Amino acid sequence: MITQETIQRIMDTSRIEEVIGDFITLKKAGSNFKGLSPFVNEKTPSFMVSPAKQIFKDFSSGKGGSVVTFLMEHEQFTYPEALRFLAKKYNIEIVETGQSDEEKEKRNTRESLFLVNQFANEYFQDQLWNNETGRSIGLSYFRERGFSDETIKNFQLGYSQDGYEVFTNEALDKGYQLEYLSGVGLTKVDGNRKIDRFRGRVMFPILSHTGRVLGFGGRVLKKDAKTAKYLNSPESEIYHKSKILYGIYQAKQAIAKADECFLVEGYTDVISFNQAGVKNVVASSGTALTVDQILLIKRFTRNITLLYDGDPAGIKASLRGIDLILEQGMNVQTVLFPDGDDPDSFAQKNSQKELEDFLKEEKQNFLRFKAGLLLKDVKDDPLAKAKAAREMVESIALIPDELERTAYIQETSRLLDMAERILFSELGQRRSSKIEKDQKQRKREEQGLKESETMRVVEQVEKPVEDSILYVQERSLASLLLNHGELEFYFGEEEEEDEEGKAKDLPKESICEYILTEIVEDELDFEHPILKSILHHFISVFNEEERVAKAEEFLRGENPERMHLVVDLIADEPELHDWKRKRIYPPDKVAYLRDYTLESVLRFKEKKIGQLIRRIQENFKNGTSTNPDDLGTAQQLTKLKIEINRRLNRIL
Repeated sequence: MITQETIQRIMDTSRIEEVIGDFITLKKAGSNFKGLSPFVNEKTPSFMVSPAKQIFKDFSSGKGGSVVTFLMEHEQFTYPEALRFLAKKYNIEIVETGQSDEEKEKRNTRESLFLVNQFANEYFQDQLWNNETGRSIGLSYFRERGFSDETIKNFQLGYSQDGYEVFTNEALDKGYQLEYLSGVGLTKVDGNRKIDRFRGRVMFPILSHTGRVLGFGGRVLKKDAKTAKYLNSPESEIYHKSKILYGIYQAKQAIAKADECFLVEGYTDVISFNQAGVKNVVASSGTALTVDQILLIKRFTRNITLLYDGDPAGIKASLRGIDLILEQGMNVQTVLFPDGDDPDSFAQKNSQKELEDFLKEEKQNFLRFKAGLLLKDVKDDPLAKAKAAREMVESIALIPDELERTAYIQETSRLLDMAERILFSELGQRRSSKIEKDQKQRKREEQGLKESETMRVVEQVEKPVEDSILYVQERSLASLLLNHGELEFYFGEEEEEDEEGKAKDLPKESICEYILTEIVEDELDFEHPILKSILHHFISVFNEEERVAKAEEFLRGENPERMHLVVDLIADEPELHDWKRKRIYPPDKVAYLRDYTLESVLRFKEKKIGQLIRRIQENFKNGTSTNPDDLGTAQQLTKLKIEINRRLNRIL
């Protein structure tokens, strides 16, 4: 278990904007940063990062928290995994308390699978560089392909010995368990027999965009018709090929910087482009392009350029991928390489400038590319021309932006020499059909959400009476504690003057001290369980350490519900609009915090008193009241409620 001192150091050192900036593109927005949500598909940025508060808030999905929370949500890390990731990034030594063998055995299965893959990756690299067979076969192959030693190391390429159990036995000797070796597909188990899946192959590790080893691709070097040329890891708990792009770890920063991603098909295409100096390139690794892969790219850029090697069958099969890209609101262009060349071979025999110039000159938008394919064999056949027009309009109809659709329809009209009104009519039908389909899908999803929400409510512990009424007031007080607890004011009724008529230097107290005193002295408490835990933490810290607790203290634990609520309270803190541009000058926020604090405390008390009065009244009504003083108590509470309302009216 990681010590609290180490966790504190990790949290103090980590910069949330730096960490999240490695995953998505952030742009400065005042004192904060904004970007597209990495959790949902959106067109308008609603993802906010606050360096000052060291929190993120995604207003689309509702997710929020600290830098650790982000890693847990985005990378599906466990709490310890997220801390280890940050410690590695900031070169912080992790100090742990002793763990028993039993605790080690209970280590998260997911982490164990990652550890096995990481061991395999290091083992295959060691075999490539330090084993005689690995050097003579594997390293020689990569060098013959034109890969430099620097490139080989950058992509962590390796070699798996041509033996049935060579790797497996080594892993078992190192203490790795067979169930995890089998779980990620490194070892095939057949009864008592253990077989290395990738034996006799050069290895291409497949990394997540954070650098974790998800799986492997292996290329056999022997010419054997019965053996697959390329072999990939099977689907596992940590490897889903439809969600992965080869080379994304090496390319992510270049993609964000260039604001463009080149998409190729194979491992060597990516490696050769990278070595040639064009680093913003990834591969779908032979799979048909998926929405998840597109959304992974969208985290870094909205511009995708598809690179084709001239195979007609492969190109036509890829048209579905173009439609998927358009449907996600992204821009797509294409580049076709000369006959006999693919991205790998072309990059190998051209300089970086020649490669970059070629890509720039040969780029064409998806419409011209698709028109070229569809009209190639049309000639003077009117039916074939009409079919091509429908297919082109079908793609245009997927584009979310109306102006872009209009521009593409106009270009289609010129390309096909066809009247715009006819194309717009077809577009209208396609859009109507799509909207109707989307609405039906949305209704199904909403119905599913409603059913899910109903189940969630049913499963929850019964909430306190009138929780919704008290929650608003409790939330206001918690927000004041978290955002402004240290600010000091004079909370007396009236300011006093000295003999000369000047205002006396009156005693001040913090907002935290005032709220806690008012609540504790009147023996009140919050009812919402999470807000109650926040209040009690403030009380404990104030009484025991004589200080005001900080919001960041709630972002370090493993309680996601409390963390998300705290982030909401911090992120939703109202900001005054920039009215000065309209020559309207509102008061400084601090100027009204004193009155707002007084009002919030009074409103909370008024609601609590109203709740007590109603309970007494219900007891009398139901005949369950056993205390003869209840009536007098209700009368006293009613008077107090009237007085509070009078004071509230005066403040308002």
